[in-house]
Amino acid sequence: MFKRKSKNNQSDEFKKHSFDVDELKEQLNNELGACSDINFRTLIKDGKKILVSFLSSLIDKTSLDEFILLAIQQQKDSMDWTTENLAQILPIAELQAANQLKEVVSSLIEGYAYIYIDGEPFGILANIGTTVERSLEKAETESLVYGPKISFTESLIGNLNIIRSNLKDSELCMEDITIGSRVKTPGKIVYIRDIADEDNINTFKQRINDLEFDYIPDTTVLGQLIEDNSWTVFPQIMSSELPDRVSLSLMRGKVAVLMDRSPAAIYGPTPFLSFFESTEDVYMRWNMGLFLRMLRIIAIFLSVLLTPAYVAVLTYHYEVIPSPLLVSLGQSRANVPFPPVFEALLLEFVIELLREAGARLPTKVGQTMGIVGGIVIGQAAVQAGFTSNILIIIIALSALGSFTSPSYIMGTAIRMIRFPIILLAGIWGGIGIMLSFCFFLIHLLKLTSLGSPYFMPVYPFRWRDLGYSIIKFPVQYLPFRPVTNHPVDGNRFKEKKAMKKKDVDE
Repeated sequence: MFKRKSKNNQSDEFKKHSFDVDELKEQLNNELGACSDINFRTLIKDGKKILVSFLSSLIDKTSLDEFILLAIQQQKDSMDWTTENLAQILPIAELQAANQLKEVVSSLIEGYAYIYIDGEPFGILANIGTTVERSLEKAETESLVYGPKISFTESLIGNLNIIRSNLKDSELCMEDITIGSRVKTPGKIVYIRDIADEDNINTFKQRINDLEFDYIPDTTVLGQLIEDNSWTVFPQIMSSELPDRVSLSLMRGKVAVLMDRSPAAIYGPTPFLSFFESTEDVYMRWNMGLFLRMLRIIAIFLSVLLTPAYVAVLTYHYEVIPSPLLVSLGQSRANVPFPPVFEALLLEFVIELLREAGARLPTKVGQTMGIVGGIVIGQAAVQAGFTSNILIIIIALSALGSFTSPSYIMGTAIRMIRFPIILLAGIWGGIGIMLSFCFFLIHLLKLTSLGSPYFMPVYPFRWRDLGYSIIKFPVQYLPFRPVTNHPVDGNRFKEKKAMKKKDVDE
């Protein structure tokens, strides 16, 4: 038996009594009159008309021919042609009854075929849709050296299949959601039932259900709409195209959301320091992972500090510069007519211009343009007296530091906050740098991610979670899941058994 759907609103329901196929055609044409790909096929069996309606651009024509049209034509005319009996002969897994106009129209747009027998009170919706999908490919925005390199695609079913393959856990839950009020896009809320906190799950559900946007094209847009603070430059929900990164986050008690036609998943809660973690840290030895993680954090800090420090020192604090370096600085800036703050802002703007232009050009051309453009423009700027050699080196180091962030959006945020810090350094020197740092620190302490403190585990301090954020320990020393996510099952394994080593002969 196929599934029937019941609706509370009966205002658009088809007539309860029998009506003919021509009337049904007219109703569907009125609703889909602008669709040139609406098609109708009428079959006659035992004197009864059977109407098959579909949108030709959305259905699999082979499935239509073999599983619907051929299945009907091969049946004997003496069969009792009712909707119930028709459902028994169709070799299609997903069938459901429908007798409401809006339901039928919305299903046709999703790739269903509607089959109606003349005189019956309801018809059958058969899922024979097909979508344009690309094959599994290597991740582009989150490149890795170690670990799986497969990325999500635009297929929701394919992405769920990857997660299921990674986490063969009976407690893995995938709940249906509909995103958008006008263009309804199917999606899934994914979590592990006995690990994820119920409050995090309900927060995701409530915020998505409360949205009244007509069209949400991607999970990254969805993340912006449901995050706690939309005005800040810092992202509060992680977006990733790596299935293994999402799988690791689910095992730590986080909740993920996937959408159809979106090649990335979002998950949370996501503290600030999580944006500087990479899945390579998990696959590499703990000491190597610790080294790379600390290198990233130091590089980000220097990326924000180096250029403002150069501006502040040359503008107000010459006394902190060693005498040999002061001579070379003076010679380097002898022909520069601009103050240090303008010089730094100009070069930062040129670097961002080169980065954005390289990202928009084809890969090979973009890489060549970025390298050659940086060398040519930098050398020409020094010779023309627009800037000094030392600032060129500092700007290059700052740019490299911002590129070490595994999260593209967090790297962009770091590059953005450099501009106001440079400006304040040019106005008030070292005091301006400290004021800007205090402002951003207070701002980070006030932010939340799905209601959880954004600066955890530093504030509020959670020492057990430090191994998942700032530093890294051997795996056997991390028997607990991060407290930040409020996991229901906080234990990963028994610490004593993991620490105990046995030889083969014991």
